[in-house]
Amino acid sequence: MNSTSLTRLREMEFDGQVCVVTGAGSGIGRSAALALAARGAAVALIGRTFTNIQAVADEVGAAGGRAIAVTCDTSRPDEVAAAAACTERDLGPCDVLVNSAGILKAGSLVDLPLDDWRSVMDINLTGYFLCAQAFGRGMLARGQGSVVHIASITAEHATSHSGSYAVAKAGVVMLSRQLALEWGPLGVRSNTVCPGMTWTGMTQASYSRSGESEHRSKVIPLGRIGQPEEVAETVLFLASDRSAYITGADIVVDGGYTRNLTSLTPRTAR
Repeated sequence: MNSTSLTRLREMEFDGQVCVVTGAGSGIGRSAALALAARGAAVALIGRTFTNIQAVADEVGAAGGRAIAVTCDTSRPDEVAAAAACTERDLGPCDVLVNSAGILKAGSLVDLPLDDWRSVMDINLTGYFLCAQAFGRGMLARGQGSVVHIASITAEHATSHSGSYAVAKAGVVMLSRQLALEWGPLGVRSNTVCPGMTWTGMTQASYSRSGESEHRSKVIPLGRIGQPEEVAETVLFLASDRSAYITGADIVVDGGYTRNLTSLTPRTAR
């Protein structure tokens, strides 16, 4: 097969497939949804704010793709069930689920309000579980499918003032591994993508402070903050048949930052 043919196949590698993306109104979820649609998928855009997900649906439609906007709080089982039913009715059975919805409630664990802890766990972990159940049942019945979860490097590296977020993301990694173990024999794969420092709506306020982006970029071997589109490329790989023999994996997309941690240890001059 020549390179032109291979490029064409990858351009339409999700043709005829239905892909569901949670948190699709912004950040990594939005980028993943647009990338999937650009490669032929019909995409169900799941989010809590209708105007955000409808704007993405309009963007997909303007480019000649097909997408529906489905308002859903993924922490609520009834709304997730309704979103799954709506997706199947309007687009067809789900082939790929991308769990990307997420929130951050900053604060030290010693005085983090319980309501903040619960809201982070509900959206960032329980919501992933509920969506995996609701959309995964159809995949299991058909004996094929792929689930990709957006976790974080904080799943492995404790982060000050982000304790609830880090704990939830660690749970996402183990949830994915458990699903891979249980669902692999039935033909459904489950993997995680663990982004490092990435420009999103959730992080923009921090990175936009004077000098902050430049300061953080200095500790990343590739020398810059990542973009959502770059994380989305890894999502596409794990969602596609190109990764057909990969399940239970955690792929880090951080510009090499976590490989640089020991270099950040203060040392006495020699």
